[in-house]
Formats: sequence, C-alpha cells, structure tokens
Amino acid sequence: MRALRLLEWKSEPVVEEVEEPQAGPGQVVVRIGGAGACHSDLHLMHEFTEGALAWGPPFTLGHENAGWVHELGDGVTGLEVGQPVAVYGPWGCGTCRRCQLGIETYCENLAAAPVPGGGGGLGMDGGMAELMLVPAARLIVPLPVGLDPLHAAPLTDAGLTPYHAVRRSWAKLAPDATAVVIGVGGLGHLAVQILEATTAARVVAVDSRPQALALAQEYGADVTVEAGEGAADEIRRATGGRGADVVLDLVGADATIALGAAVARPLGDVTVVGIAGGSMAFSFFSQPYEVSLQTTYWGSRPELIEVLDLGSRGLLRPKVTQVSLDDAVDAYRRMADGKLDGRVVVVP
Repeated sequence: MRALRLLEWKSEPVVEEVEEPQAGPGQVVVRIGGAGACHSDLHLMHEFTEGALAWGPPFTLGHENAGWVHELGDGVTGLEVGQPVAVYGPWGCGTCRRCQLGIETYCENLAAAPVPGGGGGLGMDGGMAELMLVPAARLIVPLPVGLDPLHAAPLTDAGLTPYHAVRRSWAKLAPDATAVVIGVGGLGHLAVQILEATTAARVVAVDSRPQALALAQEYGADVTVEAGEGAADEIRRATGGRGADVVLDLVGADATIALGAAVARPLGDVTVVGIAGGSMAFSFFSQPYEVSLQTTYWGSRPELIEVLDLGSRGLLRPKVTQVSLDDAVDAYRRMADGKLDGRVVVVP
C-alpha cells in the first residue's frame, strides 16, 4: 500500500510503498477515511533533530485519524469489521492511573508505552496510508451516528485539543465573561465553535489574516480583531476595559503570549496551546493579579467522545480541504505559507 512517510528529520515527506499491517492480539487495523494534516507536522519536518525526542523517523505521518474497522486481532470485542471509528491519538502504557482515566497524554509509565510520548503519526505509523495499525482496542472510539470519517478525523486533535483547553476553564466562562481566541487556523476555527457550543461567553477572535477573521465570524465569533500593534487596546475596548476571562493562544509565539498576558482580566486564564516556541518573562507584575498561565497537550479519551458527540449534532463543523496522498506535500507547503483555512484532510 502507499503511505506518506517522514524518512528523516529536516526533510520533506515522501509517498512510498509499504507493507500492509496485520492485526495481532488485541490490535485493530483501520481503513483510513481521513487523516488530518496538522501544523505540528511542519515542526516535525523542519525543526526537530536527532535526539530531540524519544522517538524519530522513519514513520508514516498522520496523527488525526478516522475510518472503518478493517481487521480485528484475537481477543478484541465490542467492535465490528466495517464499523466507522476514530483513533485516539496519544498512546500511553494503558495501565498507569492517568491512562486508566483515559488521559494517555500524561502517561506516567512511558517506558511501557508503544512509543514514549508519541503515538500513530508521532514515532509510529499514522493514518496517511490506506491502512493503519492501532496497537490496542482501547484507542478506538466508535463514531456516533451522523458523523463521517472525513469530518471526524480533524476532531481527534484540532477539535479535542481546544476542547480540553476550554473545558478546564468552563468555571470562568459565565454569560458575562469574554474568551479570546488568538489564531483562527485549524484549531482556532474549532475553538470558536467550541466556545459557542458549550459556553455563553462572548468570543473575540484574533488573527492577522482577513480570511481567517471572516471564518471566525462565520462560525460565531462576536468580535474580530486584526493582530498587530493596536490589538490589545481593541480587545480591552471590546471587554469594556475589564479584559478577557479566558485567553486561548493557538499560536504560542512571543507576540501572542505577550498579547494574552496583556489583555487578561484579573483571576483569568491564559492557556498556550500553540507550539511556535515563544516565551515570556514571568514575574509578580508580568500579568494582572491571579492570572493563571498554563499550557495543555491534546486531550483525554472521554473528552474525545464528547467532541465527537458535538460533531454528530452539527455543533462542531470543521472546515475541510480534502486532498489525496499525492497532493499532501503541496498542501503542507500551502499550510506553512498561511494559504489554507480550516483543516486539510488527506484521504488515501
């Protein structure tokens, strides 16, 4: 079968022939109906070097995956061949306390994980191929009625990651609150929808691209702000001078982290989700009083079930650009140039 593979660090991926996987005991092979292309893949291709992570190339890309059960290994129950499913992306040991709660992102026994701190498309073969081997049936989540694999795939990361960030701040998102979303890309356009679907807060979307701000407005943002020198003042005006109760930074650059800290309301949350590598100097006076600065990584399996439910009810609608394996490398280039809105989904 054909697969899009990263063969070494600091290189472009290539399409090549690989062996079809077969399900061993407890394993599942999924026929892929959609594999999301994530901006973090660009960091894998161009920024990481040997030894930077506990795992490395070669492997098949694609850590946002959905499709249909193709083969069940011995001992697997509760699933049927042909059943539409999503793949929970982070793969932990499955037995530590965090993994038993479905929080495999924060596995505490990484030595026993299939690949320490990674998963399919992150050190092990992912979904940018016709078939994908999933090492344990617990990592398979059946799709609810009304949600197809093409639109479910981006929800497994681009939906789950901001959902986790929003969910942990629900207590601060009352009807009189304001949430700011910085960066309306693959994750950000879903973050706007998640805020609209699960809270009563006003939503302010920030981006440098007019088409991204238009997309945010289409999906329910109450206010849109062009990124730049006057963005903080504009956000302050939009909140009546109080500032934002919750800031979600889907970029994570120096400028966006600084913007989040500048516009946060006392007692608010600033959550950095994007991995652009930015930082800020932290001190007693670097942000308003009792503002929490935090990061997150992906989300839990129970949260993925909730996200897929929102998708099946039409409350989360990823904007999908569908491409083939042969067009995936070009799609990554256009993504790097900021020429794509929403999420690219590769359909083998």
